[in-house]
Amino acid sequence: MTNIPELFGSMVFDDATMQARLPKDVYRAMKTAVRDNKRLDINVANVVATAMKNWALEKGATHYTHWFQPMTGITAEKHDSFISPIESGKVIMDFSGKELVRGESDASSFPSGGLRATFEARGYTAWDPTSNAFVKDNTLFIPTAFCSYGGEALDKKTPLLRSMEAINHQAMRILKLFGNDDVHSVKTTVGPEQEYFLIDEEVYRRRPDLIYTGRTLFGAKPPKGQELDDHYFGSLKPRVAAYMKELDEELWKLGVLAKTKHNEAAPAQHELAPIFTTTNIATDHNQLTMELMKKIAQRHGLVCLLHEKPFQGVNGSGKHNNWSLSTDSGVNLLEPGDTPHENAQFLLFLCAVIRAVDEYQDLLRISVAGAGNDHRLGAHEAPPAIVSIFLGDELNAILEAIENDASYDAPEQVQMKIGVHVLPRFPKDTTDRNRTSPFAFTGNKFEFRSLGSSASVATPNIMLNTAVAEVLSDFADQLEKASCFTTALHDLIRDTIRKHKRILFNGNGYDEKNIRELEGRGLLNLPTTVDCLPHYLKEKNIRLFAKHGVLMESEIRSRYEIHLENYCKVLNIEALTMMEMTKRDILPAVSEYTKKVCDAAISKRSFSPALDCRFEEKIVNLLSACAAGIVEKGEALEAAMEGVQNAGGLLNQAIYYKEQIIPTMNALRAVVDEAETLVASKYWPYPGYGEILFSVK
Repeated sequence: MTNIPELFGSMVFDDATMQARLPKDVYRAMKTAVRDNKRLDINVANVVATAMKNWALEKGATHYTHWFQPMTGITAEKHDSFISPIESGKVIMDFSGKELVRGESDASSFPSGGLRATFEARGYTAWDPTSNAFVKDNTLFIPTAFCSYGGEALDKKTPLLRSMEAINHQAMRILKLFGNDDVHSVKTTVGPEQEYFLIDEEVYRRRPDLIYTGRTLFGAKPPKGQELDDHYFGSLKPRVAAYMKELDEELWKLGVLAKTKHNEAAPAQHELAPIFTTTNIATDHNQLTMELMKKIAQRHGLVCLLHEKPFQGVNGSGKHNNWSLSTDSGVNLLEPGDTPHENAQFLLFLCAVIRAVDEYQDLLRISVAGAGNDHRLGAHEAPPAIVSIFLGDELNAILEAIENDASYDAPEQVQMKIGVHVLPRFPKDTTDRNRTSPFAFTGNKFEFRSLGSSASVATPNIMLNTAVAEVLSDFADQLEKASCFTTALHDLIRDTIRKHKRILFNGNGYDEKNIRELEGRGLLNLPTTVDCLPHYLKEKNIRLFAKHGVLMESEIRSRYEIHLENYCKVLNIEALTMMEMTKRDILPAVSEYTKKVCDAAISKRSFSPALDCRFEEKIVNLLSACAAGIVEKGEALEAAMEGVQNAGGLLNQAIYYKEQIIPTMNALRAVVDEAETLVASKYWPYPGYGEILFSVK
């Protein structure tokens, strides 16, 4: 039987391992450098590197790699062995502090968004000591940041760490005003729930669209989908249970706090949820989780799909970003608390989040944008594209009382007074959850539900951290110069609620009437990636990132270009895949089956002219119409694709893909899906939805 406490973190160079293996003075210097965000002395780095190497060798490692997160959305690694030649012609296993702290990688083939010319290939990786090194696949993995020769961030970790510093600095200003002198730092914490599909590898190999794009570009609706709600929280199938068991154990070895696993709503869909941890570490762990999900699935004859909408007509896969703020003393700043002091503090931080989401709703929308997520948002339990906050009835009523300078009658008839007794004690979960809300308060955290399953959680948290840091900065400026803190606090909370209550919405986010209401309040409805990306370059957003040192303007413009380029590339691949599947497999299959039906009719007539051939005639007519439609729509897609290069710059190309290519692809899909319902299954070239979704027995 697995000894889980012993297994957990066994492949991680964690704090306990460092404390056991490092000299006391080196360990203290290491911890101080991390706590105070100071550069590590090279002599200390050399000792740490030697201890890390020796530990890794004991774990079977022969190589090391600086593990980083470029703007591809996945991780990158270049492996170097520990061997170093000596005079005798032999080698020793060596690893220096310099090699630990900094590496050099060829940056020429990674997205840069114009930050450097193609021929400027040099890129640097820099050790992130806040995230523990680990051993996997006989290699020591060292989490690092990635930057260009000129120092610009080429990755997602660097701005994430900067945003965490920004919110820490501003939150500390607020906490000092409340007399929290024992607090030394504030960290954002995240628990990203990960949804995914598992299908049999054999059916996957027969679907070119799944192989090339991660989603099915064609597929008729099966007789049964998720209508009976019989898959959600259902008993695990043996193959799935075995997969989940191995996944848990491999994640635990790497210190990933995998906690919950269950079947999700759609057939073949599942979810894994971890325990909260610091945002930077949670981001690294989620990247590891996605990588291991795919790798371990192959060992079980399965394929793990992380696309946001691999199957039309059933739930897509999201990644719920559960976000909160905690002090180094263990206090959750979004916990309502028991005392008046804590209540006032909670309300101020709550209002900071409300204002941040309202003022920077465009950035939050951008942070979850992508060609895949465009298919998911707005249906099947995925929130709509328009950003709003769900607080629940009781908390909404409390804020309404504050807004109106009125008392709040809690169920126990406790009177609320702003300033000192600002909030009565109440249980965490006093209202139902709202699965249509993009941004929901769930007791002591906010659940940002709009993220797509394949996305890195870094970008949403960069946006959220920076926006909240900006609001806290303004709050601190006002309160620090106030002559009466209590009065200023009262006025600040009340005025923030009055000004930003438009973002609060507890209703059904799918109802068109409610969407119109939110638009009427002035909230942004940005339904697609192309609609929201230009907001990246709004002056207020450039100013926000620059003020807090999270992203320079050149880095923002780079990310904007990369995002647009990725959108165009994804749709280009999908369109080309559709055309290839149509020409090489679908039209020949329709033609072959049409001939088969015609031959059957001819055979019947030759046997007896009196035999009824109405069925065959009807099918042939329908198939002929479908074939003509497929040819017509396919040619229309080819013609549309030829116009992409004439669209102009990247934004114009993205708009062209949205307005011309996607509708043409949808039209082609509609007629192909109709043909699938007419062609006998043995003649159809690909596994259908029913076979795929129920492929794991």
